[in-house]
Amino acid sequence: MNRTPHDAAAPALTAMTATALREGVAAGTLSARRVVEQCIARIGQLNPAVNAIAATDFDRALEQADAADRRLRDGASPRLLEGLPIGVKDLQETAGLLTTYGSPRHRAHVPTADHPLVARLRSHGAIVLAKTNVPEMGAGANTRNPVWGATGNPFDPRLNAGGSSGGSAAALALDMVPLATGSDTGGSLRIPAALCGVVGFRPSPDVIAHAARPLGWSAISVLGPMARSVEDLLLMLRACVGLDVADPLSSPHAAAEFEAGEPVDLSTLRVGITEDFDCCAVDPGIRRTFRERVEALAPHVAGIERVRFAMPDAHQCFDVVRAESFVAAFHDQYQRDPQALGPNVRANYELGARMSLADRAAAHRNQTRLYRAFQQSMAGVDLLLSPVTTSPRCRSRCSRESASSP
Repeated sequence: MNRTPHDAAAPALTAMTATALREGVAAGTLSARRVVEQCIARIGQLNPAVNAIAATDFDRALEQADAADRRLRDGASPRLLEGLPIGVKDLQETAGLLTTYGSPRHRAHVPTADHPLVARLRSHGAIVLAKTNVPEMGAGANTRNPVWGATGNPFDPRLNAGGSSGGSAAALALDMVPLATGSDTGGSLRIPAALCGVVGFRPSPDVIAHAARPLGWSAISVLGPMARSVEDLLLMLRACVGLDVADPLSSPHAAAEFEAGEPVDLSTLRVGITEDFDCCAVDPGIRRTFRERVEALAPHVAGIERVRFAMPDAHQCFDVVRAESFVAAFHDQYQRDPQALGPNVRANYELGARMSLADRAAAHRNQTRLYRAFQQSMAGVDLLLSPVTTSPRCRSRCSRESASSP
């Protein structure tokens, strides 16, 4: 990615890939403590400009880094993420570390147990360095909340970093952490990654267990890794996979399934493209840039084909399925005190509460039809390329300074 002015003097250690850092720590040529120290310094240097980091756990992170260094000196085999500091999205509980979900109701919430994904990452040697900022309760594509304020874009802090994993994306883009967690209902891994120039991966719902999902049989919400490169993302993904019997959709994937294999011969690929899935309003500038990128790719692949989609009522279908998940997650809180919920959460809940069983059945029936039609459209291509976001107009509409801090 192109570095921002804030990035001009990036320390060499924090600019190293997660893969290289892990290899150095495992080989003993780098100390985990030094990696953590430099990430802490980087956060102190740059976070005031972008507000990507929420609660921090620096003292415990340094202790855990020392423990990792001792463990390796004593001859233990390095774990997959041994000694790597990570950022954890502030929707995911961290034992002993403030987890607010961006909500004033949880301003003082310190969990006693880790979210299952966090526990899995710790078991692979990851060191939780800090929480990353989110919109209130994860509802929104612009990362801002009444507890921590707004997260700015690393290229220009006056602009939006995207959401809801905007804190993770901005922290990665500015080398504050080498890896971070995210989650995605309607673009929350992909949108901030696109706006911040990093990599966010929304996996199939069975790949990373989501044992905290309120509707266990609904695949709308997934957990996923974020990194600065595909290689680093694969490293983190291997630590995330595995069966959790509390998630009825999870499968016993092995880490080896996600190891980087032989490079793909691009000349064999049949590439499908769509600018708008035949149902989205896309800014002319984004269309123009997308066409330029497709033109540059064309000589390197077997062929490029415009794929057409029949997706009537797709937006309405998503509205219903998303609102259903909000009703499941926030019913008790809404019944107690609806005004305690943020406006985005409240609006989604109320949308769902007004719906009938017939609305829900129609949406799920349409979702099934859309899936089948999508598979037919993809039959002649190996992969599909499209723009990630529809508009470049991402200026934040609130100031960080106006929000209170815990």
